[in-house]
Amino acid sequence: MTLRAAFEHEWTLAAAARAQGNLDLAFRHLERAHVLGQRSTRLHVRSHVGMLAVGWRRRDRREVFGQLTRIVAAALFSRLWVPVGNTGGANVSAVKPMPVPPDLQALLDQERR
Repeated sequence: MTLRAAFEHEWTLAAAARAQGNLDLAFRHLERAHVLGQRSTRLHVRSHVGMLAVGWRRRDRREVFGQLTRIVAAALFSRLWVPVGNTGGANVSAVKPMPVPPDLQALLDQERR
């Protein structure tokens, strides 16, 4: 599976979970999509827009504000530097590198070859 296909898969799972009202599961899939899409400005911004939508549905002001700032940062800095493995939610520092789940790391490694 390509990195792009894996991102789209996580995005689709997030959309399905959001449609069913399972916002926690939707957010987890968006976090995984974020890890996969960080190096692509378009995918990186898209993952944050998805997180913004979940934050909005939760009426979570912290998440909404955090995602608005992260959308701007993703648009400006994705090609320069990203904290590898960062899940992208407002509950974590926007600049903190984090461990990458093994299945996602395998996809990232495959893409770099």
